Amino acid sequence: MTRWLMLGLTLIGLALVFSTKSPGVLGLGLLLCLVGIVGFVFALAADRISANARPESSMILGEDFTRLRRRTAPPPQGEAGPAATKVFNDTDPPRRD
Repeated sequence: MTRWLMLGLTLIGLALVFSTKSPGVLGLGLLLCLVGIVGFVFALAADRISANARPESSMILGEDFTRLRRRTAPPPQGEAGPAATKVFNDTDPPRRD
């Protein structure tokens, strides 16, 4: 609804700009056009974001998130496998694949 109001504001501003001979009304029309266009773009962006956003009811709760984080935490350093303990240094020859 807001985007249509902003589009209408823009069209009213354009009508004022093209139909007046007064510099004051011309400035007012240009201001209406600028505000209308910026508002229209922001209203379109807000509608687009809200269309793709998840509802709050599907968001994970704090305690569930903490439980999930504990379950997927990486193992402590001492329990890492042998592949994680390989150390590369500057004396290794460069690989040419």
